[in-house]
Amino acid sequence: MTEEEFEDFYARSVHRLTGQLYVMTGDFHEAQDVVQEAFVRAWGHRARLAQDLGPEAWVRTVAWRLAVSRWRRVLRGQRAWRHRADSTVSAGPDPAAVDLERALRDLPARQRLCAALYYVCDLPVERIAAETRLSAGTVKTHLSRARGKLAAHLVDHADHVPTGESRDA
Repeated sequence: MTEEEFEDFYARSVHRLTGQLYVMTGDFHEAQDVVQEAFVRAWGHRARLAQDLGPEAWVRTVAWRLAVSRWRRVLRGQRAWRHRADSTVSAGPDPAAVDLERALRDLPARQRLCAALYYVCDLPVERIAAETRLSAGTVKTHLSRARGKLAAHLVDHADHVPTGESRDA
C-alpha cells in the first residue's frame, strides 16, 4: 500500500472505525485513542494490510486488542488499589435508569464485541468468526446471549419511565 493509498484508506475509515470501537468499548475517547494507535501500527505494516481480512479489519482488530490490554491494565491497578484502599470509602451512586450504552457496557467483552461487529459493523457471522478467531457457532452463541441480556435489561427498565413521559415516544 502506497502512502497515498494509506492516506485515502485513513480518510475513508477513521470515523467509521472510531464509531465501531465506541460501541465496542463504551468510551468515545478510548475509541479515538485505540483507533489512532492502530492506524500508527498499520502504517508500519502497510505492505501486509491488503492480505488476510483487509486493512479495515486489521485496524479494527488491533484497536480492539489495544482496548482490551488497557482494560486489563486498569483492572489490575484497581485490584491493587482495592487491596490497600480505605474500607470507609463508599462506592458511587447506582443510577436507577439504564440506557442502551450502559446495557452494552454491562455485557461481557466477547458478547459486546460480537454484538457490535454484527449490529454496528454489519458483518456476517463468518467474518466475525474470522476477525475474532472464534468459531461461527461460538459467535452465534455470543450473539444470542447478548440479545437476551440486552432485551432483559431494556425490558426491565422500560417500566421506569418518569411520570409525564410516554413509553410510546
